[in-house]
Amino acid sequence: MSDDDILEGARVKGGDASVDRELGGALDDLEALLKNGDVVSALTARGINASLALVAASGLRAYLTGDKTTAHEDFATVAEEIHRREELGAEERRRGRQGSGQEN
Repeated sequence: MSDDDILEGARVKGGDASVDRELGGALDDLEALLKNGDVVSALTARGINASLALVAASGLRAYLTGDKTTAHEDFATVAEEIHRREELGAEERRRGRQGSGQEN
């Protein structure tokens, strides 16, 4: 299903309540996937933390329901954690190059 199909479905049903139900259902599905063991394993293998993705999904849900304070907090948490993990990864790569005799 494409984004256009989802939006068209929401328009056909009309009204804010229908749109809210459609978006809520899509986010429920996303959260269920992010809690599925097979999905978690696949994401972990790609270096993606499913728990952090759940926080991002929670932030998106909050934003779409108008709870901008919670959305801000969740997105800030996600951004900070991704940044921290990137810095740690860069430091580990730097140590690996130094240990192998390669320069930066």
